[in-house]
Amino acid sequence: MAIKTLRNRIPHLLTAVLLLLGLMTAATTQAQAAPQPLGGSATVCSYSPVPTGWVVTRVVTSSSCTGSGYAYNISDTAGLNSISACSFSTVPTGWVVARSSTTSYCAGATYMFDLTNTAGLSYTTACSFSDIPTGWVTTSTSSPSYCAGAAYLFNIVNTAGLSYTTACPFSTIPTGWVITSTFSTSNCGGNGFGYNIRRA
Repeated sequence: MAIKTLRNRIPHLLTAVLLLLGLMTAATTQAQAAPQPLGGSATVCSYSPVPTGWVVTRVVTSSSCTGSGYAYNISDTAGLNSISACSFSTVPTGWVVARSSTTSYCAGATYMFDLTNTAGLSYTTACSFSDIPTGWVTTSTSSPSYCAGAAYLFNIVNTAGLSYTTACPFSTIPTGWVITSTFSTSNCGGNGFGYNIRRA
């Protein structure tokens, strides 16, 4: 009788064990697939790749980095609105250089950049050497007193949600927008005119 009962239970036990193994395997696979974050900041050798979205905030000497003798202090920009970075650091997508100043913290670089995250903003300013995010236009220029090494300071506007605005002639016209007319101005970097643009 006991043997018969055991035989009846074996299939159920096997099913339970297989289900448990399947769940464990799935959990392990998910854990392996999930990216392992470095955290908010880290120190890496100067010849190490810097992860996308991270910036170099300082250069320090390091005996642990044979070959260069330098290490980078790097920070993750995720969730931040602004950060300072060495001028050779890659500026994350959607960020602009709002200010530059001389620095002694970035060995091999003359300038430190103050970066601004344009996400959620309607307008901001950017040094003229900064990349301008897609969908933004330069409406006017001014003296670059805060942008060492720049010809101009750009006043830029996010066209998302707008029907019309103005743009300097060197500004990239967003996809889906058209130029309806020009106007005279002394505020577009010496070009003498600007564009009235409208969403098509």
